[in-house]
Amino acid sequence: MKKIAYIELDTHAEIAGSFMALMNGSKAFEVDYYFSERIIKQIGKHHSNIHLSESTELLDQLEQNYDLIIIGTVHRYFNLFNEIAEKYNTSVIVHNLNFTRTSRFQLFQNIFKKDFKYRLKLWLKEDLLSAPEVFRKAKNLLVLDQSLGRDHFQYLPVFFNEYQVNNNSEIFTIVIPGAVSQQRRDYKKVLQELTNLNQLDSKRLIQIIFLGKAHGKELRWLQSFEKEKSANISIQYFTEKVPQNIFDEWMNKANVIWCPIQSETEFFSNKEIYGKTKMSGNIGDAIKYGKVAFFPENYPSDFEFIMNEKANLSQEIFGFKSENSYDFQKEFRKNAISTELENTLKSLL
Repeated sequence: MKKIAYIELDTHAEIAGSFMALMNGSKAFEVDYYFSERIIKQIGKHHSNIHLSESTELLDQLEQNYDLIIIGTVHRYFNLFNEIAEKYNTSVIVHNLNFTRTSRFQLFQNIFKKDFKYRLKLWLKEDLLSAPEVFRKAKNLLVLDQSLGRDHFQYLPVFFNEYQVNNNSEIFTIVIPGAVSQQRRDYKKVLQELTNLNQLDSKRLIQIIFLGKAHGKELRWLQSFEKEKSANISIQYFTEKVPQNIFDEWMNKANVIWCPIQSETEFFSNKEIYGKTKMSGNIGDAIKYGKVAFFPENYPSDFEFIMNEKANLSQEIFGFKSENSYDFQKEFRKNAISTELENTLKSLL
């Protein structure tokens, strides 16, 4: 049996949790998980193969004989990961493809563009400028969206369908998952479409759940719309971080999810393009909860459960029929994805 170490010290606890669920009971691999306190708080320390770790002790913990090391996020601790990539058969999960192509000089310039104190710390204490070396030394660079698996990036299947409960309520529920921020999603467009729906005098009962923390100007937009909306539309929003159990509950109740993501974003002052250099986490949400998802028209994807918004969005999303749903178990059944994941891991050895 081959041994794997999976490391997550920073973010993306949900991906680590999905990997754990798929690998649980594997007869081909034995996996040890090295998580920071932050990640363990989200996942829990419920198995003996989950180890509390931090950057200062991880190298000592990896002295065991591992056949493969997977690093879940390389957005910090570049000096540590550089040493691991040099010493071991290491694969890195990449969340921002353009970041892997950034030069040392560009990274240095970007220190002064934003979040100066934090970026200065990354430079002085965690050797930010060695980030390109981590990606160069890693034996494999992994992506979680198959459409991004080109050039020297390899697809790692970790998303599977966990929920199959359908919402049979008379109220049509649309969930918009993610922090309510105009920087990442186009909430101006969302509220404009809801205003248009007001004017259509639709009789269908519709509730919109903004499933993420809202604050600042976006919160004021929602409060203003709430006073003007028609009687057949209800909205719910949150002013604090949404607890996981509440997030699960609303995602499970959704008839569809709406993902009005901006086409471009940035990571460490580098431009990233959704669907081309960066995957939207909402794809994983759609698969996990078994929901058809509406994305902007320009979002490139081959997934059949993704509906690209067209000109008449009001008719498409607000008039969606349950018979148009997608059979997620057909393609994303847990056992099938688990087998696919094992085969991919064998190719990384």
